[in-house]
Amino acid sequence: MKDSRLFRILYYVLERGKATASELADKFEVSVRTIYRDIDSISAAGIPIYTTQGRGGGIRLAEDFVLNKSLLSKAEREQIMVALNGMNEVNSLHESELLTKLSALFKIKNTNWIEIDFNSWRDDKFYEKLFNEIKSAILTKNIVDFNYFASNGEETNRRVKPVRLLFKGYDWYLYAFCLLKNEFRYFKLSRIKQFMISDDKYADDFDNVVLKKKVIYQNMINLKVKFEKSAAFRVYDELPGLITKDKEGNLYANINIPNDYNLYNYIFSFGDKAEVIEPQEIRARIKDKIIKILDKYKT
Repeated sequence: MKDSRLFRILYYVLERGKATASELADKFEVSVRTIYRDIDSISAAGIPIYTTQGRGGGIRLAEDFVLNKSLLSKAEREQIMVALNGMNEVNSLHESELLTKLSALFKIKNTNWIEIDFNSWRDDKFYEKLFNEIKSAILTKNIVDFNYFASNGEETNRRVKPVRLLFKGYDWYLYAFCLLKNEFRYFKLSRIKQFMISDDKYADDFDNVVLKKKVIYQNMINLKVKFEKSAAFRVYDELPGLITKDKEGNLYANINIPNDYNLYNYIFSFGDKAEVIEPQEIRARIKDKIIKILDKYKT
């Protein structure tokens, strides 16, 4: 309790420039004698706080005082403020009061330099409930159950020990120990359905678990793809590496991609705006798939 009061006294004096002992006593509901003892404790900690007598007197801090001046350089204090400002935007846990206090203590202006919004433009509430339930299960160490729709179309019932929430590549994932597969797995939140927190607890200590890398595909293939200029926004957004352009404005890029359903899903996501130039066997397979699609729309 005392340590908390000492910090609040320090912040109060910093914020106002000075304060009287009686003012602080009323503020923190203690005696004036207790306030003077607190001032002595603050001073003993190496913080230059002092009392002046007479008209205009009171309890003050040295004008050039900055919290932890001897421990943190100006650059380090600025880095702390930048990091906390970014964290405030990311986790939305209302640390604005903390930022305001540290800004005053460090004597650094808190610049509003970043804004992050993980919600989709649809402005739906899909993630809010699921995200909070997963967070709760991780903190309380409850096993959870859900149906999961894998990218290959398979639906499975999963029972997992939730470890961590991860935001990567524009999507949220649950990293968990899967009791079905008996290993750590990633689960994309948008593919989790019928999520339930069970009453069963787990005792494993996963605090220091290092997230394993995503599966490295062995069967990769390099495509040369032509894109119409109207698809340029996606090409530049999504494809790394060299992108060339012809006289008509069409774009050409090489894509290294798993040689499985991911390949066709990705190419077809461009509709008629993309054409695989090479290799020829992939062109032939795409043609076969297009013929099968046309068969479905004959009537």
